[in-house]
Amino acid sequence: MNKLLTLAIPTYNRANLLNKQLAWLAQSTQGLESDCEIFISDNCSTDHTQEVIKKWQLIFSKTTFKSNKNNENIGVMANIACCLKAATSKYVWTIGDDDPIQESTLDYLLTTLKKHSDLALIFLNFSGRDKLTDQIVVERWLNSDNDEPKIDGKTVFQGYLNNNFGGIIFISAAIYRTNLVQRALQTWPSAILNWASQAYWAGFCAAHGSVIVTKDIYLECIMGASLLDLDPTWSLKMRYAYIPEVYIKLLVIGYSNKFCRQMIWQNFTQKTDWKILLGALKRWPLLTVKIFIHYLGLSSISLFNHSWKRKMIANFKL
Repeated sequence: MNKLLTLAIPTYNRANLLNKQLAWLAQSTQGLESDCEIFISDNCSTDHTQEVIKKWQLIFSKTTFKSNKNNENIGVMANIACCLKAATSKYVWTIGDDDPIQESTLDYLLTTLKKHSDLALIFLNFSGRDKLTDQIVVERWLNSDNDEPKIDGKTVFQGYLNNNFGGIIFISAAIYRTNLVQRALQTWPSAILNWASQAYWAGFCAAHGSVIVTKDIYLECIMGASLLDLDPTWSLKMRYAYIPEVYIKLLVIGYSNKFCRQMIWQNFTQKTDWKILLGALKRWPLLTVKIFIHYLGLSSISLFNHSWKRKMIANFKL
C-alpha cells in the first residue's frame, strides 16, 4: 500500500458522465499524483466507455491508473464491491460517475488522512439537488458541526443511522479504510445482493476506529437519478428486506441490540410504512408476501440471543 487513497469509479453505459468525472479528477490530482491511484470498473458497458477509459489512461501518465471491464453486468452493488476489492491504497473512495464534487475535496481529504492516520471512516457532507427541477432541495444532509475525529465510531455511526439512513448509503460520501472495508466484504459476501449494504460496510469500519463527518459540504446528490428510482418496488424492498437485513448484520458485529431491534421493528409502528406495504400488496401480492415473510423472519432473529443469531443468520436468505 504505497498510495494513500484509491479513487474508484464504478460505471455502466454512462461514457459522457465518466468523461466529465475523469476531467474533474485530472484537475484535482495535479501535484497530488504520488498519493493517489485511480481505478475504473466498467460493468460490461455497450457504449463508448472503453474509449473514454483508454483516452484518460494516456492523460493520467503521472498517476497510477487501472481499469477493469466485467465479462457481464454483475449488478450495481457487486460492481461497487469490485472497486473496493481492487484498492491497494490505505483508503478507498468510491465515486459515482454522475456526482458533482467540489474542486477542494481531494485536497481536503488527503490533508485530513495524513493528519489523522488512524481514521477508519470519513463521511463527506453533501447537499441534494432534484434532477427534474435542478433545485437544491436538501441544503445539508448530515448534521455535523465540526471536522474533529470521533473516537467512538460505533456510537457516532449509530446516531447517523437513526437520523439519516439514506445519507449513509450515498455512494460518493464514504471514504473507507481499505483493510477494514475489505474485511467487511469478506464477513458478508452476499452483501452485493443488498442495495443498502453500504451502510454495513461503513458500520463495520466505524466499529473499528474513529470517524469524521464533515461540517462543510463537498458533494451533491442528484435526487431521482438512482437506478432504484426506476424500480417501483424499491421502497418495499428497502423497508422490509434490505435495511432490516443490514441491522441484523450490524447486531453480529457488536452494535446495540436494543437499537437494532428497534430499527427493525419500527415498520410495525409507522403509518407511512403500512401504507407502502398495503399499496404493494395490491400491486404485487406474491412479491409482497414473500418479502414480508422474510421481514418477519429477520424481526424474529433480532429477539434471540447472540449465539442463536449467528446460527440463524448464517442459514437465513431471501
